[in-house]
Amino acid sequence: MTIETLQTICHQLPGVTEDIKLDHHLCFNVGGKTFLFTGPDSVPVTAAVKVPDEDFEEALQMECFSPQAYIGRYKWVHIADINCLNEKDWGFYIEQSYRLIVNKLPARVKKQLNIAGE
Repeated sequence: MTIETLQTICHQLPGVTEDIKLDHHLCFNVGGKTFLFTGPDSVPVTAAVKVPDEDFEEALQMECFSPQAYIGRYKWVHIADINCLNEKDWGFYIEQSYRLIVNKLPARVKKQLNIAGE
């Protein structure tokens, strides 16, 4: 798994942008809100995604998953090595995190981005 693969998955979703936050985290955003943080300079490469509240404890049982520092209380999980998941699983977690963030965006932002919320 590579950062480029994660970028490809993310950019298949509507309205996605990317930027660098906290000096070295490559972040993928929608409507100005981050749905995927990556640590491309860390070895191994790490990432973090938001999961539904009801799935948080179950996600923490998976290999490489732990609460994300500082934002774990908001149901963000840290993935210690992006190679712990295959491309299909990454697609699932990225889209799930994206949807959780999109659903909290104001209606006017969704309309500007031409994104339907659930």
